[in-house]
Amino acid sequence: MNEMALLLAATLNAGTVLAIAGLGLLINERAGIVNLGAEGMMLVAAIAGFATAVHTGSDVLAFAAGMGAGMVMALAFGLLVIWLNTNQYATGLALSLFGAGFSAFVGISYTQQRIGDRMQFAVPYLADLPVVGPALFRHHPLVYLTVLGALGLAWFLYRSRAGLVLRAVGESPESAHALGYPVRRIRLLAVLAGGALCGLAGAYLSVIYTPLWVEGMVAGKGWIALALTTFATWRPARVLLGAYLFGGVTMLQFHLQGEGVQIPSQWLSMLPYLSTIVVLVLISRNPNFIRVNMPASLGKPFFPGA
Repeated sequence: MNEMALLLAATLNAGTVLAIAGLGLLINERAGIVNLGAEGMMLVAAIAGFATAVHTGSDVLAFAAGMGAGMVMALAFGLLVIWLNTNQYATGLALSLFGAGFSAFVGISYTQQRIGDRMQFAVPYLADLPVVGPALFRHHPLVYLTVLGALGLAWFLYRSRAGLVLRAVGESPESAHALGYPVRRIRLLAVLAGGALCGLAGAYLSVIYTPLWVEGMVAGKGWIALALTTFATWRPARVLLGAYLFGGVTMLQFHLQGEGVQIPSQWLSMLPYLSTIVVLVLISRNPNFIRVNMPASLGKPFFPGA
């Protein structure tokens, strides 16, 4: 039973990284922008957050640095694709490659660094419950804030005026422009919000989840987060569910290794990515389902006055 509690706790912890990044990318795509640079943004944010934590010892400043780094990269991406009308897919890939190289260069001197002992968090009384206490109530506050953030984003998108405008921009930027909405500025704000969340995910990974810096430590989580938006059909609550599902698959490999299951470690390491491919293939079998739920202008450039 203790092993099950530990597996569930590890699943929530691993899924939080994917959920934060996935929610950020969902905001981008709801505005009609596809950002393939999540991997690079998370890497740069990871080293920014880790370096800040090393020098200041503050998790809050580390998260702020990660979010700032993500927003700076997102700003560069947004200016290129929204104002200069560069190809969204090519620009996102370039951002991802740049982030991988830049973080590796900057992080050379931090490879051997260690952060001090981390504060242990626990929900009073609930953390002492058998099984569910260790599994659900001894996590970093950001784990619980992520759940609340997903619920808040769902309310924002479907219940608030600003959320409806954001969705309108993603569905038909021409119509939104005709009604007087500043489509480009709205898209840029969405891209910045997405960059901030991807940055927060990267900082959480290097400061709380590991905590250490290793070159390429994001290890494809940015791509999985990107796939999550499609898996979730652009719904925040489903992004959260999918993140924990993929987080569970990721942790399952370590659990099976610990149990001595006689499967090559390379096959176990492939599980998260294999499950991502399988899910996308299954979803793609019904293109009408994707078409109905996908923002109509996703990935399409917008030229005011054209």
